[in-house]
Amino acid sequence: MHPRRPFPLAGLATVIASIATASCTTTRVAGAPVPVATSGYDIVIANGRVVDGTGAAWFLGDVGITGDRITAITRAGGLAQARVRQRIDATGLVVAPGFIDIQGQSVFEFLVGDGRVLGKITQGVTTEILGEGDTPAPISAKSLGNQDPQDTLWNRIARRYRAPRSFDRWLRDMEAHGMSANAGSFVGAGTLRMYGMGMAQGPADAASLDSMRAAARQAMRDGAFGIASALIYPPGNYAGTAELIELMKAIAPYGGLYITHMRSEGDQLLEAVDEAIRIGREGGVPVEIYHLKAGGVRNWPKGAAVIARIDSARATGVDVQADMYPYTAGGTGLTACLPPWASADGRLFTNLADKAVRARIRAEIEQPTFAWESLCDLATADNVLITELRHPSLAQYGGQRLGAIAASMKKDWIETAMDLIVTEHTRVETLFFLMSEDNVRLNLRQPWIKIGTDASGLDPDSATGLAHPRSYGTFTRILGRYVREERLIPLEEAVRKFTSAVATRLNIGDRGLLRPGMFADVTVFDANTVAERATFERPHRLSVGVRHVLVNGVAVLRDGVHTGARPGRALRGASWQP
Repeated sequence: MHPRRPFPLAGLATVIASIATASCTTTRVAGAPVPVATSGYDIVIANGRVVDGTGAAWFLGDVGITGDRITAITRAGGLAQARVRQRIDATGLVVAPGFIDIQGQSVFEFLVGDGRVLGKITQGVTTEILGEGDTPAPISAKSLGNQDPQDTLWNRIARRYRAPRSFDRWLRDMEAHGMSANAGSFVGAGTLRMYGMGMAQGPADAASLDSMRAAARQAMRDGAFGIASALIYPPGNYAGTAELIELMKAIAPYGGLYITHMRSEGDQLLEAVDEAIRIGREGGVPVEIYHLKAGGVRNWPKGAAVIARIDSARATGVDVQADMYPYTAGGTGLTACLPPWASADGRLFTNLADKAVRARIRAEIEQPTFAWESLCDLATADNVLITELRHPSLAQYGGQRLGAIAASMKKDWIETAMDLIVTEHTRVETLFFLMSEDNVRLNLRQPWIKIGTDASGLDPDSATGLAHPRSYGTFTRILGRYVREERLIPLEEAVRKFTSAVATRLNIGDRGLLRPGMFADVTVFDANTVAERATFERPHRLSVGVRHVLVNGVAVLRDGVHTGARPGRALRGASWQP
């Protein structure tokens, strides 16, 4: 989960201007296969170890590409005599479908950044799926009612997405701006909640729920893959189970998927899994669980029980699956240590400045209830790393643990956390060390697990402060550590989790596999050297070993160097109505 980050106005102006003139090439899902070319190819990738994404054993082969499609796959040497504009020698390298990040966060980078998502492309990622909890669209008057008045840039952008078919407009804006990877999205459940209720707590009234359902249906017609919730954050936390079930019923006829950052990943983990399953079952939609984990040492033994819960549900015919990132720390805001009601009606910073309300917040942190979980409590203050602080009075504490900062300030961690948030006037980006390495390995072995970074694609040349290394190394960490070094899962299974497992889950019929007729999203890497280089201490380091990346038949990474190309397209769900 990421905050609404400020957007440069110049970038927005460029986007808006480009919409008027750009010829969008938005991809409809499940395009029909095209015939194999016989007269020549634009690109041939020759003599590689082809891992086609199905999980089948690799074979030595050639891959022919014409335009934006794969048009031939043969045994090695089969295209040796073909006429070709560019030949890539993949001898000793793996040729795989481009990796699909099921939990990308590069909204800023795609909408007004440079669009290159360098940290993702150098991992082999060719598609990001956005939308966890919130999306820029759709927006209503209620959505804007509780926005922070200081966040003028976001407010200006948000007003652009009050127009009809605003979810469609957002996808088109990203494509017209230019992006090196493809991007599609769920519609955020928090966004739908704000559409109908603003930042108000309590159950949605009938009229508000009707408007939320209507907005959800329109987002599906605009190309959303389903609804994505983030139930530990306001306003997503304010939605009850019954409200979420009603939203799922609205998108079920459109083939939508419910994907969720559950209400608990710690003390109420098993109950949260049960809630997710119930929402899917009663709402009539499949269920996907974001970044499956058991948070907090006291909850580590629940890792196996969660897997058993999911397997049992699947055995009864409930379509529930999950995804993960291969790290023992998560990343979100320090505000995840405060009760969600503190943010109601957009009054977080006002509440923290009010002594009486602040005392109430403190009391609830000290005496937690089952209504919410403090990530600081689950991790403990010494396992809470503040990535960056920008206020001049606090900058010296950036990159330190919350416990150490509290000691320096001669306060306890609760007071310190509230002071940091109110002084920075942001949620304060934070890493929480919560998980067990044994559970990471256990999750990775499950056949229904897919991979998501839960991160944006950063560039070491422009990134500041600390960051989670998953931005640079999620997929390469799995290939280097868990496939090559530990042999925890086979190479072919890892690639399947990265590619066709996600495409199948989202009903993206023309990506995720190396087959004639598929779009030419291709990653070529050295299985002997591929590895992450980013660490928690030195996160802004690109991965190594990924040699070539093609997106829609265009090279975006050549010999490990970004070409500057931005051929990515907006991907849409099967219910898209252009």
